Amino acid sequence: MINAKVIIVGGGPAGSTCAWRLRKYGIECLILDKQEFPRQKLCAGWITPQVIKDLEIDVKAYPLSLKRFNRFHVHISSRDVTLKVNQFAIRRYEFDEWLLKRSGAAIQTHDVKHIKKAGDSYVIDDRYRCRYLVGAGGTNCPVYKTFFKQLNPRAKDRLVVSLEEEFPYEYQDGDCHLWFLQNKLPGYSWYVPKGNGYVNIGIGGFAERLKANNDTIQNQWRLFIKELERLSLVKGYQARAKGYLYYVRRVGVDVGHMDRVFLTGDAAGLATRDMGEGIGPAVQSGILAADAIIQGRAFSVRSVKRHSFPRYQTLAKVSLLYLMSALKDSLRTGL
Repeated sequence: MINAKVIIVGGGPAGSTCAWRLRKYGIECLILDKQEFPRQKLCAGWITPQVIKDLEIDVKAYPLSLKRFNRFHVHISSRDVTLKVNQFAIRRYEFDEWLLKRSGAAIQTHDVKHIKKAGDSYVIDDRYRCRYLVGAGGTNCPVYKTFFKQLNPRAKDRLVVSLEEEFPYEYQDGDCHLWFLQNKLPGYSWYVPKGNGYVNIGIGGFAERLKANNDTIQNQWRLFIKELERLSLVKGYQARAKGYLYYVRRVGVDVGHMDRVFLTGDAAGLATRDMGEGIGPAVQSGILAADAIIQGRAFSVRSVKRHSFPRYQTLAKVSLLYLMSALKDSLRTGL
């Protein structure tokens, strides 16, 4: 039996941030992840200045690809707008491994199957034992399934289905592009150029709304690829997208703690409500879980930001643009 004071299930940003914070205060921990790092991770890889601040990253010293954006091109219905921003793009393949190594935590490759409470401890697959357990294993985290599925059931209307791909490409447009409400998609799509000659393209929408519209994410993907071709953003490339699921944060009480078990990141369903961003909430919740263990205080994810952008600033401009577009269309058709 391998014993550790804290075991973290999942080595992504939530798990590695929690471990990094714990070790800063002298608490050793063990990370279990079913994959070896570096590993491919489907993600647009867009991060905010808040993530940089929370992780105490020196942008000039970061040794891997980090691309800064000072504007986003937003396409909504038949209208376009350029928004001033201060954002970054990373490659999760590099970023996650760098965070994991920086944490200094012990890590073992292990696919967790069974967890049980045994006295004051938690036992994983009759092989690992710990006093504190942190679930950071994403949407299908076994810690969530074991301890929180009944306490914190996920709402079907918050489920997002996505398709995306990241690949080397000699892109000509170095700006980020976002599309909202294209082809009645209940979500948005993106084109994110990255450092070292990579680009990420993807699309995501609410699964229940797609179904209600007799639509599929695969159909929306085909339309999106045509749009990229039309704009000459990606031409002559045979995309081979892969899919994944995650939950956008719901309205209401968030349950992420019981006894000495904590949920973080996508395991707790914390993706932001406006952009479906997962890295920021993962980092914030990882820090909160570590602080709860370090200080022996209550843990809550209520302070984790629910939106990627200030609600009444950037997104307000996008909403206004959409309303203006809809009004013009109505006037033109006489509705």
